[in-house]
Amino acid sequence: MKTIQAYSDKAAISLSLLCALHCLAVPLLVVYLPTLALPALTGEALHLWLLVVVIPVSAFAMFLGCKQHQRYRLGFFVGTGLSVLFISAIFGHDWFGEMGERVLTLVGSSIIAFGHFQNFKLCQIDKDCECSSNTKAAA
Repeated sequence: MKTIQAYSDKAAISLSLLCALHCLAVPLLVVYLPTLALPALTGEALHLWLLVVVIPVSAFAMFLGCKQHQRYRLGFFVGTGLSVLFISAIFGHDWFGEMGERVLTLVGSSIIAFGHFQNFKLCQIDKDCECSSNTKAAA
């Protein structure tokens, strides 16, 4: 049976990958589909809304996992990735330009996804971890 922690880790990984996909796909869509207006996908407001979703989901998933397996170094990865995303969304375009903002977003999303993947993996491997779907319920 899957746990809330496992689902929230998967959601956080998916959201991080969505950020990366957004950064990679929108420029391609703009180049290949010039007649398509994409104001909702290219606006800076989308970055802020993604942060509003990514931050609590990531924090929740990491809190549940770290609380169980006690490996708090993973929180450092997610915290660093969230910080990079925050800086990118708030200051990236003005401080680093369009390409710098994109690179920062990809780096931040990758760090977050890595941290959540490790968190998820620890809960799947550690049979004694209460957040694991492999918990010894039958014992």
